[in-house]
Amino acid sequence: MAGGGFVAQSGGRNYEGGVTTFVIITCLVAAMGGLIFGYDIGISGGVTSMDSFLKKFFPSVYNKEKEERYDNMYCKFDSHLLQLFTSSLYLAALVASFFSSTVTRLFGRKISMLCGGLVFLVGAIINGAAENVAMLIIGRLLLGVGVGFANQSVPIYLSEMAPAKIRGALNIGFQMAITIGILAANLINYGTSKIEDGYGWRISLALAAVPAVMIVVGSFFLPDTPNSILERGYPEKAKKMLQKIRGADNVEAEFQDLVDASEAAKKVEHPWKNILQPRYRPQLVICALIPFFQQITGINVIMFYAPVLFKTLGFGDDASLMSAVITGMVNVVCTAVSIYSADRFGRRILFLEGGIQMIISQILVAVMIAINFGTNGVGEMSGSTANIVLFLICAYVAAFAWSWGPLGWLVPSEICPLEIRSAGQAINVSVNMFFTFFIGQFFLTMLCHLKFGLFLFFAGFVVIMTIFIYFFLPETKNVPIEEMNTVWKAHWFWSKYIPDDAVIGVETHTA
Repeated sequence: MAGGGFVAQSGGRNYEGGVTTFVIITCLVAAMGGLIFGYDIGISGGVTSMDSFLKKFFPSVYNKEKEERYDNMYCKFDSHLLQLFTSSLYLAALVASFFSSTVTRLFGRKISMLCGGLVFLVGAIINGAAENVAMLIIGRLLLGVGVGFANQSVPIYLSEMAPAKIRGALNIGFQMAITIGILAANLINYGTSKIEDGYGWRISLALAAVPAVMIVVGSFFLPDTPNSILERGYPEKAKKMLQKIRGADNVEAEFQDLVDASEAAKKVEHPWKNILQPRYRPQLVICALIPFFQQITGINVIMFYAPVLFKTLGFGDDASLMSAVITGMVNVVCTAVSIYSADRFGRRILFLEGGIQMIISQILVAVMIAINFGTNGVGEMSGSTANIVLFLICAYVAAFAWSWGPLGWLVPSEICPLEIRSAGQAINVSVNMFFTFFIGQFFLTMLCHLKFGLFLFFAGFVVIMTIFIYFFLPETKNVPIEEMNTVWKAHWFWSKYIPDDAVIGVETHTA
């Protein structure tokens, strides 16, 4: 039995039109929505490793870190309040994703982006001006609302605007923007940590306003997608937009598919109830499990807490921040690999290779930490050993960056038919945000109790999710987004859930 069904590349309908400059520019502008998410991911770990920030807001953590007699390296930063500073954003994003689903469906994708950018901007201002922990948390909650709206609308926007043959590359632009945001945050943290007067953390937090302004301004100039325009009842306007983004007058075949999908969607009054029907079982399972697995890889251990983690492992202040910059650079470069590869080699091969590489890297990191710190957390690393650990973590980040990072957003956004697309993406975002919150809130505590075993814990989940991909995720490259049921009907397991009338005019076969 093969690992998954497939559709021959010739199986999808070939629409008129090509890749236009207009659609490339609009997708690049929309992808900037990922900057706010990436900047948030990268900035929190840097400021929580700054002494001036800890001294002002979390003095107990600062005192514990500086106590020479407190030798347990695993537990130096164990503070639920400190972790709440990081994780509160993702709890707010979880709640916001459900409201943004309705906004995205009723008012369009670009309005949802605009709302997210404006709320995020207010949160950045409050964080930069914070005088107490309450202001920090309120600011982070507002940032989370902005992230929830952007993560709901941007991947859908990109999948709907892009031609099928480059949908993967353009959608991964969102993940590329996330990685650029993380790298920018790491570089800014490294620079602001040098400010002797101790206000560098304010600059780091306040500069989140820059990507917020970018998405607000960008959303004013973006057109809405033909799918969204049609969904809101403007067929002629939708057709003109489709002609514009495809660069062709004859778009009848693709437009008719959009009309058919829109008509089917209008019959669905309750997409949240509808997605629970058996015919949507593949989309429901994938939209829930992919984001769960993406977060349980442990990637946000690195992205959130890289400076703290490297400091825990014995890197100095400057070295820990610079190591975070290095992993951020690896993240950006290897995401570019995914942009090149996703539409050439497919989603499955990247998922599988990335999973295997992450498993090996995490096991070796656990072994290195166990050798040097044991179970009591007492010890130190030599320079050469620290460099090996940094290399292994970079290998892990590289694997995630060209597999589970971008594909975790791409695949759920491209597999759902229009009638459940907003609900499917909301599930994707909310599950992602819940487990991002969980990792952000409990990682430092888990590190204190599980010690080096924490990396084995994450490696075990990567084994499970790699097996899941092999058996249950079919290939979706080059398949028009409105013909995705063809893929499920061809799959050895999911085909039993897809009725024959859900697949129109396309021959299927099983692997």
